[in-house]
Formats: sequence, structure tokens, C-alpha cells
Amino acid sequence: MFEIALIGAGRIGKIHAANIAANPRLSLSRVVDPFGGAEELAGRYGAKVSAAEDIWADPAISGVLVASATDTHLNYTLEAIRAGKQVFCEKPLDQDAGRAAQVQQAVAGTDRHVLLGFNRRFDPSFARLQRRLKQGEIGTLETLHIISHDPAPPPASYIPGSGGIFKDMSIHDLDMASWLLGEEIESVFASGAVLIDPEIGAAGDFDTAKILLRTVGGRICVISNSRRSGYGYDQRIEAFGSKGMIRAENKLESSVQTWTEEGARSDCFQNFFLDRYAEAFAMEIEHFADIIEGKATAVVNEDDGLKALILAEAADQSARSGSMVTLAASARC
Repeated sequence: MFEIALIGAGRIGKIHAANIAANPRLSLSRVVDPFGGAEELAGRYGAKVSAAEDIWADPAISGVLVASATDTHLNYTLEAIRAGKQVFCEKPLDQDAGRAAQVQQAVAGTDRHVLLGFNRRFDPSFARLQRRLKQGEIGTLETLHIISHDPAPPPASYIPGSGGIFKDMSIHDLDMASWLLGEEIESVFASGAVLIDPEIGAAGDFDTAKILLRTVGGRICVISNSRRSGYGYDQRIEAFGSKGMIRAENKLESSVQTWTEEGARSDCFQNFFLDRYAEAFAMEIEHFADIIEGKATAVVNEDDGLKALILAEAADQSARSGSMVTLAASARC
């Protein structure tokens, strides 16, 4: 059984801790969180509370999962690589693409892997959509439509440390676009607005955004982001090709439907990302176990993390300038 150290005992850390504990190949050995919460989480799973420095020096620790505050991701990831650990880091690697590139340099020439927490790639429906696209079921992909709307906005106090809507929220969809389009993205045009909470605008961010991506081959992707849907967690993808269309729909709370004279009524959409992507989070941990065991390399890695961050920075630049951003050939995703 491989021992795992978890850095970050917050909301997402708790999800990862439960999935580590449920995996027969892994053991949650250490929990690190300088801001509190480590004691309760460690006690729940029989782990020890540690300082990060103790993890780097412990040869029994095979993997490190970084689920701490965004502005700490890069340093913890680099330290774990230097200590010879396999790493699973939540998105983004950093809030600056230039700094995030250090991870590529750190793993070069080593057998270390950095698995990035783009959990949507592990969602069974989205993964099946990607396979069918790759198999050519709808011929040549031409356009892509990705919708990601949260049920309700976060508190305005969350915004300053989040990196903003493009690095915090859109980055998942930008990674999905890179994965599904199958070509380098050449240009980014984005428009942002404050339509939901003026306090988010006062914090310097947008709460609503549309992003238009264009690949070097002319394929087009539209991403729709909103901090509030008003009807649940809206997660849909539509792909249009030369022979047809593939789509992945929202997940409902149940498959129960009511049929009356007034018409048909189905259950509500799942209302939170931890519910919608519960299976994907578990599959991420299973893949991390494969990496540690030497059975796999990371299917979404530091290169993908950097690409998504470059796109997020370009989207933010475009939204603030009102102009399209053309990516340099060296930065294309």
C-alpha cells in the first residue's frame, strides 16, 4: 500500500482524503494544513498531522496531493518533485504562466509525474464523448460548445485569492477545449461582464464570460461561463462535425419523471460540483495510484496545466482589452 501525504484540509482536500482512504492501493498517511483543519481530517482516517518539511524527508511517502490554497500550489509541487515524490496538484499550477513553467523544468529528465486536477477529463460522459470524437463518429470536428454555469456565485471575499473567473472557473473548460479540439489553439477572444454580484466587480473580476477559441485549422469553440445559473449546476458539451453531432447532457438528481395533463416534469440538476463530479474525483485518485505503481503516466500533466493557464491569461487579457489575443507559436495550446 502506497502512503500519500495530503496538503490542504479544506473542501476539496476532504473529498480527496475520502477517495484516498477508499482506494485499496493507497493509505492517507499525513495531512498538512498550516491554516487548521488537519487534526480533524487526519483523525478521521488514522493519519498523522505533519509539517510539509517532514513529508519531503520521509522515504515512506510515495505521493503528495496538493489541495492547498492556489497561491501555494507551485511551491509545494516543486518541493515534492525535488523530494522524489509523485505529485497530484489541483488546478491551477500557479496564477502566473511564467512561474508555472518551472514545473516543466523540474520534472525534465526525471521519472516524476505531475497529475493536474482537471477532473472533468475523468468524468465518464465527457471521456466517452472524447473517445467518440477521436473515433470519427461525427466525421471531422468543426465546432465545439462548452457550457459551465455554477448554481450560485461565491462570496466576494473568495475572489481576490482565486485568480479570477478565467483562472479559477474557465480554466477547466479551457483544458477541455484543448483536449477535445485536437489542434493547437491560435487565438482567444473573450468578453466579461458583471451581471450577478456588483461586489465581484468591485473586487476586480467578472461573474459572467464568453470565450471564443479558434484553432490553427479553423475549428471554433465557444465557452459559456456564469457564476449563477438559477437552476442548478449546468455542465454540457456539444460537438458538431461533418457527419453529425455528439453531446453530453447535465446529470439530474434522479431519473424519475412525472407525467400529467400539465406535461412532463423531471428531477432537478445536480446542484454542486462535488456531487456532479464525484465519480470523476474517485477516478482521478485511481489514476494517481496507477502512476505511483508505475502502471501509467499522467494523462493530464504539467504541460496541460501550463497550456490551460496560458489560455486563461489570454482570455483575461482579451476581456479587459476588448481585443482578440493571438498566441505566439511557442505558446499555442
